[in-house]
Amino acid sequence: MVTTKDLEANFEFECKACENGRCAKADVEKILSEREGLKDFYEAFKDHIKECKRMSYGQYMFTIDREVLPEAVLWWHNHPKFKETHLSTAVGTDERPLNGHFVYMPFLNVQVEPFNMDKNYWVFLRAYMPADDPSFPSVAAKLPAALWIEREVKDLLGFNPVGHPDPRRLILPEDWPEGVYPLRKDMDYRHSPMTEPKVEFKEKPEGTTLVPMGPVHAGIEEPAHFRLFVKGEEIVDVDYRGFYSHRGIEKTGEGRLTYNQVLFLAERICGICGYQHSVSYAMAVERLADVEIPDRARYIRTLLLELERIHNHLLWVGIAAHLVGFDTGFMHAWRIREPVMWLVERLTGNRKQYGMNIVGGVRRDLLDYRKEEVLKVVKQIREETKKFLDVALNTNTFIKRAEGVGILPYKVAKAYSVLGPTARASGRKIDVRKDQAVKTATAYNEVDFKVPVYKEGDVLARVLVRMDELFESIWIVEQLIDQMPGGDIFTPIGSLPEYEEALGFTEAHRGEVVHYVMTGEKNKVYRWKVRAPTYNNLPAVPEMLKGYHVADAPLIIASIDPCYSCTERVQFVDVNTGRVKVLTEAEFNELSIKYKGVF
Repeated sequence: MVTTKDLEANFEFECKACENGRCAKADVEKILSEREGLKDFYEAFKDHIKECKRMSYGQYMFTIDREVLPEAVLWWHNHPKFKETHLSTAVGTDERPLNGHFVYMPFLNVQVEPFNMDKNYWVFLRAYMPADDPSFPSVAAKLPAALWIEREVKDLLGFNPVGHPDPRRLILPEDWPEGVYPLRKDMDYRHSPMTEPKVEFKEKPEGTTLVPMGPVHAGIEEPAHFRLFVKGEEIVDVDYRGFYSHRGIEKTGEGRLTYNQVLFLAERICGICGYQHSVSYAMAVERLADVEIPDRARYIRTLLLELERIHNHLLWVGIAAHLVGFDTGFMHAWRIREPVMWLVERLTGNRKQYGMNIVGGVRRDLLDYRKEEVLKVVKQIREETKKFLDVALNTNTFIKRAEGVGILPYKVAKAYSVLGPTARASGRKIDVRKDQAVKTATAYNEVDFKVPVYKEGDVLARVLVRMDELFESIWIVEQLIDQMPGGDIFTPIGSLPEYEEALGFTEAHRGEVVHYVMTGEKNKVYRWKVRAPTYNNLPAVPEMLKGYHVADAPLIIASIDPCYSCTERVQFVDVNTGRVKVLTEAEFNELSIKYKGVF
């Protein structure tokens, strides 16, 4: 395998951020001394490290030889002291137009101390690959959290994770043409899907019966195909096939839209936590621009993030009640939720997709007379949710179906890098609101709240974590209203530096959301990577299902609160011929006007 050092003669690694202080290439010791663990990692891999730089506050990049990627990832993930460190995701990039090479880069959320944003940080492990050999050694056999990540870059960029235990396609359909990779810069959109469909399912274990769930089923409105292998009623193994809703959002945002136009696309990634994606993306670009938004804008953003968390937790607990046959609970939960939806519409003009963010702050101010209305609504939510829980947690129908079902042990949750309430219900002490520095984009560093953690790891624990979080969110909202500063709500950004990289992140109601942005020319985005929390949680669902009954499957799957469309991230296909047409901007605008009210 060709190493980074072998490429040195043909590729010069440049540090383009020296002038604005993001990189101290001439003073590596200064960078390594900024956070605990950086120097130890450098010493362990110094023979394979080509470059070390600071990307942004609390974000560090090491350019390393690709053959040591598995060892480097495991060094951080299995660190004996940094126990809650996890593989957040990875990004693959086609940099051939820039330097003739491909890039594969895992990034890890390093937890020096849980809930201490001053000590924790992000590490990026950047590996270059030659254009004629885009391969890297897989770590998935030792770290299940990488199973989907490595299959994704294989599908979308043609990178080969050597030694991957399950090299089947993940995102692209099995009948997608060979050698066509959508996220490569030279992708030819004239390709059409193959006409003969085929599938690659996991082999059925001997002595089992197949029980298919999906792609369309009653428990969840979006398409997902679970293949349950059962003996009697007991589930002994599971195969999953998803990505029926892939929308090509990352590709749409690259190279054509300006950085503020991408913001509107980001908010539409998910139907109920779009504002989390909006803030995550805005944070990444603001870090690239090296600006801190006004304090009042940070408070308004945080207020909307927490109101979104409240109504989403109520939505989920209603669905959970429905799936256990407690429909009275379902109706009460959604009744309690509705005033929050009305409130955010009063504050922003929209029930969802608020349109409040702009890179550099927010578009609309919070009028002072609305503050009393916010406090009135959250007080009502607190009182009515307490009454609801008093009933639900004393209802045998609810408790018997949720307690001791779908258990996810701590070690499995850690191995899969499970996030959010699903992780915290299994004992993981992680919450990016407290774990990483958010003070440039939100105000979590200026409010007091607890992060509920349970150890049981079952469906009931996942319910309790969410309900505890809901009450903490109400407390956060009350503090934000009480402490709301005055002043501006927007800082002008102007032009962005070219070919710089940064990460933005928030803690959605499902868990950690991350947006990676690499800028291009003329305020465009060269590479945009989105990772929703369901992407990390869903691969662990088969582990939750094993050993339980088929009747438990819908509830166990729903207990992670999956969102398939935001996990799977415009083109038109003629269903009769299979031919594909990509519309120009003018054609799309003409179509939208002609069929206004239909789409």
